Amino acid sequence: MKVKKVPQRTCLGCKTIRPKKELIRVVRTPEGEVVLDLTGKKSGRGAYTCPKLECLELTFKGSLLERALETEITAEIKENLRSEIVKLLR
Repeated sequence: MKVKKVPQRTCLGCKTIRPKKELIRVVRTPEGEVVLDLTGKKSGRGAYTCPKLECLELTFKGSLLERALETEITAEIKENLRSEIVKLLR
C-alpha cells in the first residue's frame, strides 16, 4: 500500500514544521480582509501559526504576518485575531 504524504507547514511565530492540520491559517481574502481560516480552504493569501497566543504575538512583533500576507495589519485586526485564538483555546 502507498503511504499518504502528510502536508507540512511552518509556523510563522516559532518556526516549527508541523502537519498542516495542527496549525491555524490566517488568510487575506481577495477583498482585503484578514481573518482566521479554520477550514484551510478559504481563497486568498495564507500564512500559518500554531494555535497558541504566544506564536501569534511573535508574528505581530516582527511584522512577519504583514510580510507574509503582503498587507498592513491594523490594531483592530490584531485584536480580532487575538480574540478568535482565545476562543479556540477554551
